[in-house]
Amino acid sequence: MEDKKTLRVNIYGTEYPIRGIADEKYILKVAEYVDAKMREIDQKVAVKSALKVAILAALNITDELFRERLEKEELVNRYEENINNLLNRLQDIPTI
Repeated sequence: MEDKKTLRVNIYGTEYPIRGIADEKYILKVAEYVDAKMREIDQKVAVKSALKVAILAALNITDELFRERLEKEELVNRYEENINNLLNRLQDIPTI
């Protein structure tokens, strides 16, 4: 079992200790993404409450996640349909 490490990250001007076994570069990348989303929201809306900015950023990130999941599901469904079509065509080929 890997040891959990604590890494300090800065998100929207506040430092947070993040403890986990994930790679430090990965944790930093995730934190940078959240920070960027919050700053993007801050630039677009007049809301200056950090909590409201965080909630709006979470909603945007969740929307991205759900859209990616839906896209992945549709892609898997298309692949499965293509595979089934190919299998059906192969089964229709007469054997010698």
